[in-house]
Amino acid sequence: MRTNNGIDIPQAGFGVYQIPASRTTEMVRVALDAGYRHIDTAQVYGNEAEVGTAIAESGLPREDVFITTKLNPQRHGYVSTGRELEESLRKLRTSYVDLYLLHWPSPGKDQYLESWRACENLLAEGKVRSIGVSNLTVPDLVWLAGQSQTAPAVNQVELHPSFQQGELRQYHRSRGIITQAWGPLAWGEALKDPTLQALAKKYGKTPAQLILRWQVQLGNIPIGKSATPSRIRENAAIFDFRINADDMERIATLDNDPHGAPVRTMSAGLPRW
Repeated sequence: MRTNNGIDIPQAGFGVYQIPASRTTEMVRVALDAGYRHIDTAQVYGNEAEVGTAIAESGLPREDVFITTKLNPQRHGYVSTGRELEESLRKLRTSYVDLYLLHWPSPGKDQYLESWRACENLLAEGKVRSIGVSNLTVPDLVWLAGQSQTAPAVNQVELHPSFQQGELRQYHRSRGIITQAWGPLAWGEALKDPTLQALAKKYGKTPAQLILRWQVQLGNIPIGKSATPSRIRENAAIFDFRINADDMERIATLDNDPHGAPVRTMSAGLPRW
């Protein structure tokens, strides 16, 4: 895929959320060996340094690995955004990141726009190749568009078969924003769905492979995550089959949670707009 500022981005990412730092280097190396070339981390995950080590030890040229990291939402502010990026670059052992995201809105800090303007400056300086947001709704994005001439390259949000974010995806398409999906398997709950299990069997794939492929065919970039090497390798093998139109429609009927239950749990105590 290509971002709205002309940067190529692999359409499947490996995420390291909740992978302990002690295991992150190993798991990222497994992911790279399996063919992943897009690694997604964040300051608050506490494993940027281990991601950097894995990429450095892989022997892959830096330009062959797309690295995403995210600003700690408690560190918003123009000056602090640049300072925090420098710390992330040091830990990741690189002079730039390919995608830098503002992780959560955190309106209680009331400095989101200052951070966004800092990101624009970091983009102009070449310290990041593209900038984006995470966990913004349509009203949030409309507000940001009214404050800035720079459209986010990406909005990374919860998205899985039971929470398909149709209105948000439509808005993204109208503005050239790429949809990235965190929690693409609904923390394993989607793997238990009988419809998805039956379709996976039909295509000779695992339910996880089917769901990740569905994400890709929607035009999303799924950020899969596992700390099991065999599953990491399985989840990377999603580009050798295609779900037909009728089956894509069947999956569309599974969209039954208009709010996203995991988000309600995760965002308890987190300020929103």
